[in-house]
Amino acid sequence: MSTAELREIVASLAKAQRETDKQLKELGKQIGGLGNKFGTFTEGMSYRPLEKILAKEFKMNEFIAPQVTVRRGQKVEEYDILAYSNGSIDKGMIVEIKSTLRKEDIIQMKRKMEEIFDWLPDHKDKTFYGVVACVSGSQELKKEIMKNGWYLAHIGDDLFELETPKTFKAKDYKAVS
Repeated sequence: MSTAELREIVASLAKAQRETDKQLKELGKQIGGLGNKFGTFTEGMSYRPLEKILAKEFKMNEFIAPQVTVRRGQKVEEYDILAYSNGSIDKGMIVEIKSTLRKEDIIQMKRKMEEIFDWLPDHKDKTFYGVVACVSGSQELKKEIMKNGWYLAHIGDDLFELETPKTFKAKDYKAVS
């Protein structure tokens, strides 16, 4: 085999490798897009059943809103569901919906709950509680949800149902004066 033939083979292989890299990059984008669509789908199908749970179990009858976005300057915080009631109930709920519960989701929820009054200062008079709703997740992560003092909901016969035991004591978040 001549040097010219070897150069031609190497050039051909390099071109094929670039084309393969391009296809893999595009495939990665498509897979990521599917993951995002599944998350959006999960949130969409979860809203009504979770709205019923919030109203029935927690007496959130005044304000329940999906996909709440709060802006403070250049910073943005998003809540899958924000609910609250005034008057004698005077409490609020932050709900995060996850297709597959991951450790990062617990870290994210902890931050959201700890910073709730930075983002919603008009509600400092309320006590807030957290709810994590998931389609799937390990028992270890589900236990960690309750260990953090948040309610846990999962898909059941009525789509979503509370998994937290009746004896569970939720962690309350109050504004520090």
